[in-house]
Amino acid sequence: MQPNDAEAAALRHVHKPLPHDSAVKHVQGSAPYVDDLPEPEGTLHVAVGRAPIARARLQELDLKAVRAAPGVVAVLTAADIPGRNDVSPSMGDDPMFVEREILFHAQALFAVVATTREAARRAALLGIAKTTALKPRVTVEDALAADATVLPDYAFGRGDPAAEIERAPHRLGGTFRIGGQEHFYLEGQVALAIPGEDGSVHVQSSTQHPTEVQHVVARVLGLPDAFVTCEVRRMGGAFGGKESQATQWAAIAALAARATGRPCKLRLDRDDDMAMTGKRHDFRVDWQVGFDDEGRIAALDSLFLARCGYSADLSQGVVDRTMFHADSSYFLPAVRIASRRLKTDTVSNTAFRGFGGPQGMLAMERVIDAVAWSLGKDPLDVRRLNFYAAGRDVTPYGMTVEDHATGRRILDELEERSDYRARRAEIAEFNARSTILKRGIALTPVKFGISFTLTRLNQAGALVHVYADGSIHLNHGGTEMGQGLNQKVAQIVADEFGVGLERVRITATSTGKVPNTSPTAASSGSDLNGMAARIAARAIRDRMAAQAASEWGVAPEAIEFRDDRVFVGNDGMSFAELAGRCCAARVPLSEAGHYATPKVAWNRDEGTGRPFFYFAYGAACSEVTIDTMTGEMRLDRVDVLHDVGRSLNPAIDIGQIEGGFVQGLGWLTTEELVYDAEGRLRTHAPSTYKIPVASDVPADFRVHLHQEPNREDTIHRSKAVGEPPLMLANSVFCAIADALHSLAPGKPVPLDAPATPEAILKAVEDLTGGIGF
Repeated sequence: MQPNDAEAAALRHVHKPLPHDSAVKHVQGSAPYVDDLPEPEGTLHVAVGRAPIARARLQELDLKAVRAAPGVVAVLTAADIPGRNDVSPSMGDDPMFVEREILFHAQALFAVVATTREAARRAALLGIAKTTALKPRVTVEDALAADATVLPDYAFGRGDPAAEIERAPHRLGGTFRIGGQEHFYLEGQVALAIPGEDGSVHVQSSTQHPTEVQHVVARVLGLPDAFVTCEVRRMGGAFGGKESQATQWAAIAALAARATGRPCKLRLDRDDDMAMTGKRHDFRVDWQVGFDDEGRIAALDSLFLARCGYSADLSQGVVDRTMFHADSSYFLPAVRIASRRLKTDTVSNTAFRGFGGPQGMLAMERVIDAVAWSLGKDPLDVRRLNFYAAGRDVTPYGMTVEDHATGRRILDELEERSDYRARRAEIAEFNARSTILKRGIALTPVKFGISFTLTRLNQAGALVHVYADGSIHLNHGGTEMGQGLNQKVAQIVADEFGVGLERVRITATSTGKVPNTSPTAASSGSDLNGMAARIAARAIRDRMAAQAASEWGVAPEAIEFRDDRVFVGNDGMSFAELAGRCCAARVPLSEAGHYATPKVAWNRDEGTGRPFFYFAYGAACSEVTIDTMTGEMRLDRVDVLHDVGRSLNPAIDIGQIEGGFVQGLGWLTTEELVYDAEGRLRTHAPSTYKIPVASDVPADFRVHLHQEPNREDTIHRSKAVGEPPLMLANSVFCAIADALHSLAPGKPVPLDAPATPEAILKAVEDLTGGIGF
């Protein structure tokens, strides 16, 4: 038996493929989100007035027509803020409303509070901003020309990569552009603020970070944090877009509630949401690499130029994680990973699933492909040659990859499962005889670090109550956005008490119950909150066991909790009966659990430490067909093998893997953000921005779990699964590039991400001098 097999066999819920706790409600449409909650009597509605220009000095804001519009109760500007006009997560550079300088198109100028949402939205269109226009910086090149950054430049590495590249038998270099991505959560940004006594406020928010909402609302209103409660039962998707950027809308709603003394709700329209909230960071990557005749890399020098937008937001952490993953799964003997966080007059980019990691990994896979093509080798062979291994196991930031063998085992198994070699040969034969349609295949690995790289965020709290009837109240600091976190944590708690899931009541996340929480992000939700909940539940169970032991005259270790009963030998009582006896005996049945991730520490100034508790691994093999006459692409088959440790819930994990892959597929093939020269987002609705649909998912989609216990002491030896699967879609981009490479073997493929039909067709023209052959 593998480690923990005996424990796993005794578990009733953990490791089982149980349905999501809200699955039936999701299907029925009965799961309530913020906009579905009953509105208190007298609720008002808030809309935001937007800046009509990307960069300008605000000379005058004429709101007379707004105030006179039907249904308007109040109009709010920066002058009405009693606290600080700042909704930033840390840097103090995100004003809630414009004061003197407009920093991006559609920036919030003012808010309208009206009796209906329609009245508020109509009135918001009546504001007149008199401005002095300035030339906006929109692109990476604009920011470079102005030497404009939101944060200082940063780099780490080892050795002398410039000298090693110069000495290498082969050298390559290039520029690769990676597009951003709109979150496109089904439930948009929304908040309902209800005023309370003594100036307090209760905010229902669709947020991944209730504590951040609490902090920012308190900051804007000039209140202590204890006067603000933020609550969230569930979100209709988030993907990072509600980590820092949910705060502005909650703060505006709270300000409206304070100004009017009535409940106020703000829900952004889809167009407004897309124009006014940040995206995945887009990059220009300039790289140089040196390598030998076999394709073994001697040195790499990469510069990541991130387009951050007008403020820092979360760009320090996002671009740092890009740098942490710029090695992908490969050992780089001499390396320099550098970055610039560029300031543009566009909405600030923010967290998105993977938090910068996907961009770093994709850039490295592009380098591997280029090396392989230049040598006439299969890219998979070059990937294998450069994979982390014994003696070649230290990352560019100094962390030892202790479990690199897991990644290699996954790569080996998927190569066999996918029949990669035979399909590679068959595709070569097809391409030799087909002039219009070209096929490609790629097998790419994933190595993703798990933990917040800001060490203080690696903690969580949970609150567990056992009532006298044996029912259990569960609350923790994590938030549910469809990923199944609450279900997993409930399974953990149920098994600690040996009771059925029906006894565990999942409750809304609230800063009034669990304080000072970290965001539900960095794929750490189950790791952190599951462990905190287990600590709390185990403390209560131990007290209950001690009570039972005293009644039976045995040692507490002899007490066993299982099957909704409590046993000592063949004697027993129901769990509910013991709970009642504990209450009668004045045994406390409530506990606040706290967990802090061990081992992690990162000194950013010195570029040393261990930023990650462990790595999650995976691999995907994708096969595509492209039409060289139209640029259209069809994804024919996908094989996935993904590392989940000992899965807490295999059904939910498979859903996360499939969903993450498809979201990554959209990022790399169809989702294109287009800004015009004036800084206006032109793709701000489903009519112009294409997310994947059912027909984009391949009919042949094979997903398998690699269930190898986590070497680290995580909750039931599981591994995080929220973000890593998105990077499995790198295989699709590499397969498209492989199909294009068949048009001109040996030549570099001029393809940036996303590989839209237009981009594919342009690459065909560049490679062949025309369309097709």
